[in-house]
Amino acid sequence: MTQLPYAVDAETPLNPAELNVLRAQYEKEGEMVGVQTKFNYAWGLVKSNVRADQHLGVMLLSEIFRTSPERRRECLYYLALGNYKLGNYAQARKYNDALLENEPANLQAANLRALIDDKVTREGLMGVAIISGVAVAAGVIGGVLLRNLGRKR
Repeated sequence: MTQLPYAVDAETPLNPAELNVLRAQYEKEGEMVGVQTKFNYAWGLVKSNVRADQHLGVMLLSEIFRTSPERRRECLYYLALGNYKLGNYAQARKYNDALLENEPANLQAANLRALIDDKVTREGLMGVAIISGVAVAAGVIGGVLLRNLGRKR
């Protein structure tokens, strides 16, 4: 769990009953679903710990972002959060930075930026460690092969 109080949405899913209420309302409205109902459902999906739910939530928020300009500001944070949870850090940063550009004092977005930066740093260091390990292994294997070739001559 993170120590950032304003980033609680990143790690606090709705309980299944709450998400089912949002899903039922969304499905009940069918093709005539209202923007607020779609947003509420997308919000619940993004908060989920289930990757497929998060993905659907990001898709729904992207639709709202494209089709309802008046709702873009409120979509930005949850698009950033959803992409963060999906591991799409560049997209998460893009949406989060757009929000912070308009609202530099937004503590939720500032804390989400810290989470994104921390994850990118940790995964970047892990990638470097993996590449280093592969390079060392290749060096050892190459050395053994060269040594064996030298013995055969």
